[in-house]
Amino acid sequence: MRTPGTTPARLRRTAWALACAAVVTSVAACTPDRPDPRPAVEAVATALESGDFTDVPLDDAAPAPQELAEARTRAVEGLGETATADVQVGEVTVGEDETSATAALDVTWDLPSTDEDWTYSAQARLALDDEDVWRVAWAPALLAPGLTADEVLRLERTAAPRADVIGAGAAVLVTERDVERFGIDKTRLPADQLDGAARALAAALAMDPEAYAQRVAGAGEKAFVEAITLRVEDASVDKTALRALPGVAAVPDTLPLAPTRTFARPILGTVGQATAEIVEASEGDVVAGDLAGLSGLQRQYDAQLRGTPGVAVQAVPAEGVESTTVRELFRTEPVPGEPLRLTLDLLLQERAEAVLASVAPASAIVAIRPSTGEVLAAASGAGGEGVSTATLGQYAPGSTFKVVSALAYLRGGLTPTSTVACPPTIDVDGRTFRNFPGYPASAQGDVPFRTAFAHSCNTAFIGSRDLADQGALADAGRALGLDPEADLGFPAFLGAVPDEASGTGHAASVIGQGQVLASPLGMATVAASAAAGRTVVPRLVVDAGADAGADPTATPTSSTEPPAPVTADEAAALRDMMRAVVTEGGATLLADVPGEPVLAKTGTAQFGDDEDLRNHAWMIAVQGDLAVAVFVAEGDYGSTTAGPLMRTFLAG
Repeated sequence: MRTPGTTPARLRRTAWALACAAVVTSVAACTPDRPDPRPAVEAVATALESGDFTDVPLDDAAPAPQELAEARTRAVEGLGETATADVQVGEVTVGEDETSATAALDVTWDLPSTDEDWTYSAQARLALDDEDVWRVAWAPALLAPGLTADEVLRLERTAAPRADVIGAGAAVLVTERDVERFGIDKTRLPADQLDGAARALAAALAMDPEAYAQRVAGAGEKAFVEAITLRVEDASVDKTALRALPGVAAVPDTLPLAPTRTFARPILGTVGQATAEIVEASEGDVVAGDLAGLSGLQRQYDAQLRGTPGVAVQAVPAEGVESTTVRELFRTEPVPGEPLRLTLDLLLQERAEAVLASVAPASAIVAIRPSTGEVLAAASGAGGEGVSTATLGQYAPGSTFKVVSALAYLRGGLTPTSTVACPPTIDVDGRTFRNFPGYPASAQGDVPFRTAFAHSCNTAFIGSRDLADQGALADAGRALGLDPEADLGFPAFLGAVPDEASGTGHAASVIGQGQVLASPLGMATVAASAAAGRTVVPRLVVDAGADAGADPTATPTSSTEPPAPVTADEAAALRDMMRAVVTEGGATLLADVPGEPVLAKTGTAQFGDDEDLRNHAWMIAVQGDLAVAVFVAEGDYGSTTAGPLMRTFLAG
């Protein structure tokens, strides 16, 4: 007979309770004839992750599922769009009255901007209703430890110190340097004067007045709208005149900068406010207002340089709540960035840039240490308009490429003393090739190969082309470092020599024209390889990995078959002929450069159409453990345009 007011379900639970010890017990302790609370707990765990409470069996006191979803959104949106929660169900414990239960929820938040997860435990409470359904009691503390209905979560970021860029000898190339940000401070002027003030400042800085005035107009009422950032020592702009303009403020700050505005800028790149594209691509690691690498190595190695911000999760008063209480729930300290170490030599880079300062066309000087492959200087002149002519330029190398052709011919049977014919002209398939204007008569006719090389006899090299087909020429190029597929750990192009060409195409190739291309970095590598007697791999970024040429004796990473290495005899012959260029040929201006003897090769490559032929001017040189390439995109000849620049650089 049933006691009035009791249900069959309750009678079953009472019977189960008598059968089990009257103590708090885990779900797994007994197997009563009753529902398991774990599915309800798992449903709430899923809802805490997703924000969808539709399938959660909530008790009557809980808000509706849609209201809970909105409450969760308000509470956690301050953690950022990319923050995600993982909620795992721990131990589920049923009370001795078998109508209540608690469940441990292990919560892990993957927060933006930090590699360290925020973890904590929450406790869900459940009750068994008269229909044998476990119902979950809602509490804001399920979202964060101790959270109340009057609080929301907020993520505070502390930027990590950006690391320096270090050069050879531990010289600091890029570090925090003092700057001033000039712009309109909207609090300094009445609203009706802001447009005129913005246009006046823009005009003084040769900016677009309309665009800057619109930026000022669109900013907040108390905003400072930056127009330009200048180094403290920058005298290119009259700062006193800027300060005197109405509404203009100069805000002191620091930025990661190189020693000068031009120092290796196309390679190092710049640092500034992160663009919208950078913020989006970072997936939360970078937020609006952060500094980020905008170009060059600063961009490529931004994650390494910027480090990891510190973050703090705070429980703060919700909007409209009159309270100033802020509770910190989680914190990580910022981790400074890791310095980027380069092989650039501060003094040599500055010297190279000084040599190019007065050169109007695109130009470059690259210096490599043959024994290690370290790039000591990679300067690009202003004529390149911000492009790294030194490392990315693709130009016909002209007669500097004859070092490559000479190696192919040595492998084809020539020696420096072999006799070759150097006539005034030579015809190939109806096309006439000539030597450069003013070629010395004394070096024409039947001459030693060394002499033809020293004076850069085009006709001798073209006339010997049957000693090395196009494939052999391409192999010689790769042996001396001109690998089009080399992965160096930084944006670079070394060179490209077609594997197949015949007739006039092959004839043009052996004198560094036609489809042959090289960068100043590539031709400096050719000189370095001849000096070292092996394939030199240019190395700019220290510890960039094996693929970046960390091993100076390694060959570049490439999908092509490795070329036959340069032998000691071949390298000695190339150096012998390059020395002859200085002692008797087109680079005698380098003969009295102080220091060890200089080896060199001049180069001139024509480009343009027949009615407007112009010349690329080249020179490569070796002096001791230094290999250098000088390039001017439009000049006279290698000996007369690039030569004096090379002399100035080597003389120091």
